[in-house]
This record gives sequence, structure tokens and C-alpha cells, in this order.
Amino acid sequence: MEATAQATTLEGSVWGGGNKPMGASYGKIMMWYFILSDALTFSGFLAAYGFSRYKSIESWPIADEVFTHFPFLHGVAAPMYYVALMTFILIFSSVTMVLAVDAGHQMKKNKVAIYMFLTIIGGLIFVGSQAWEWKNFIKGEHGAIETKGGQILQFVNAKTGKQISLTDFAAASHTERAQHTKNNGLWFVSEGTLPTFTVADVQKSYANRSDILIRTQEIIPNLTKLKESPREKDRLEAERLQTQLVNPDAFGHKAIYKREFSDQRIQSGVAVVEGANLIHNEYGNRLFADFFFFITGFHGFHVFSGVVINIIIFFNVILGTYERRGHYEMVEKVGLYWHFVDLVWVFVFTFFYLV
Repeated sequence: MEATAQATTLEGSVWGGGNKPMGASYGKIMMWYFILSDALTFSGFLAAYGFSRYKSIESWPIADEVFTHFPFLHGVAAPMYYVALMTFILIFSSVTMVLAVDAGHQMKKNKVAIYMFLTIIGGLIFVGSQAWEWKNFIKGEHGAIETKGGQILQFVNAKTGKQISLTDFAAASHTERAQHTKNNGLWFVSEGTLPTFTVADVQKSYANRSDILIRTQEIIPNLTKLKESPREKDRLEAERLQTQLVNPDAFGHKAIYKREFSDQRIQSGVAVVEGANLIHNEYGNRLFADFFFFITGFHGFHVFSGVVINIIIFFNVILGTYERRGHYEMVEKVGLYWHFVDLVWVFVFTFFYLV
């Protein structure tokens, strides 16, 4: 009987919820489970992004040419500067969260409140900055022509090689343009916002400007290696690019075509693209825009959720809820989530902006 009683007591102590694995509470363990599952989700998204980029590397936009905006510096090219600032702010908010957790361990209510407030401010700045970045990405900056094959044709100054906007040379026609709605559109599908110019407007204006060339979304390969390739197909491709491109030696950059070949390219245009959405992308491959909206939006939702939770915890700190409980474990649990969100952004930042 004693053996049976001891076995029952032992079983109850192990499975009755009394033990705390690794000294962590139930709430902390569940937070770690959530973080692990969310990490796997983000890993799947980033892996899909990497695979798609590898398969379409020749048409993938170059981040330095896409994210060039900086608040209150209109027209000034500042590639990646604001994204770097956003990243610094989010990482700094992790520092303030660490200080809030440490102050909680010391039962210093006022310090916890101050550091939680700073963390919330950092999160709000990041979410607002991401919304501003989305606005610029959707609006676009230069505009482009899309061909029948889905390629993007951009326009550059023949002397400087710098990209120019459609508004710098194109003139809009005054002909009436009808916008399709579901009741009179093709296959009963509504048409999006009409672009500023038609393809004919751009083609006509381009023909009158000899100082403009076409830049495609294609990235120039290493022509030296292609010429030395054992495959005849590679050598012919190298010869074609050598004769058609203005910048054949600019390995890793976008291809700029000589005037006669630029004239041929623009004739294949079927649509004017301004900005980026889930269907068209003036910067290059539309998959880039699809992944950008989905992954950065998903992460932004995590940050926004974290800000809301932090605000709730902040008011509980002010009201003395955790002081009465005798511990600030809730601050520590939300801190785990916040650090995870910051760490995920480091990977998103690396995949989208640095690589």
C-alpha cells in the first residue's frame, strides 16, 4: 500500500502541473511555443522568397534603385538610408524592452513604465515608417512600359545613364479615355486607376527625344564567362549583348540598349505602369511586389499587435497591477514576443534590402 501511495504521489507531482520545466512558468512556455511556430511560418515565407528570386534573378529589382526615398527630402536619392533608420529604431526598442524587464525584476514601477513607453514610441514610429514606405512603393517614382512578354522597360538619360520619369518627357494626349467597369469591361472585371499617359503618348514623346534610351529589367551577366562557355548558345548570347548594349561591361547592373534597339523594344509596349501592386510592378518582376507586400505586411501586423499589447501592459503597470501581484512576469513575456519580432525584421531586412 505504501508503494502504491508513493507511486501515486510521484505521478501527481510530475503530471499534476506542479513541475516547471527549466524553471519557466506555463505562460512563458506557451510564449516560446508560439514564437517557435511563428518562426517556422516566417522561415517558410522567406524560403519561398529566396527560391522565387533565384529562379527570376535576371529580372529581380535592385533594392538600391527601389527604396530611395527619405521623408522631407523629395527628389534626393538616399538609397536604403530610411530603411536603415527604421531598423535602428526597432532594434533600439528592443533595448528599452530589456531595460523594462530588468526594472521589473527590481520591482521599480516607474522605470518599467518609462521604458515601456519608449518601446511603444519606437514601435509606433516603425509601423508609421513602414506605412509611409508602402505608400511610396505603391505610388511609384518614375513609371515604365510593360511589354507583351511582361518585361518592364524603364527610361534613362543617354549621357548620364540615370533613370528619368515619364513626366520628364512624355506629354498626355487630350483624347477621351474610358475606364472599364464590371458592367462594360472585359469579362466583367473592373479596370484599375488609369495611368497618366497611354502607351501611344510615351512612344510618340520618346521618338522626339534622341537623348533617351531604354533600360530593361534584365541584369547583365558576366559576358567574359559566356564567351568562354562551351555552349554555343551562351557565346551567341554574349555576342548579341555586346553589340546591342550601351553598357555590356556593367556586370550585375541593368541592361541599357543602344538607340536602334531601344526603338525596337518600345514598340512591343502594351501598358504604362506607374508604381507597384499585386498585378504590375514598375521596378521589375511583379513577384517582388507580391512578396514585399505579403511578408513586410505580415511582419508589420506583428509589430502593430505588439504595440497594442505593450500599451495594455503599460497601463497595467501605471495602475499597479503587477506591483500588487508581486512580480512583472507579464512584462517579461511580452518582451519575448517583442524581441522575436525584432529578430525577424533583421532577416526580412537582409533578404529584401541587403542581399
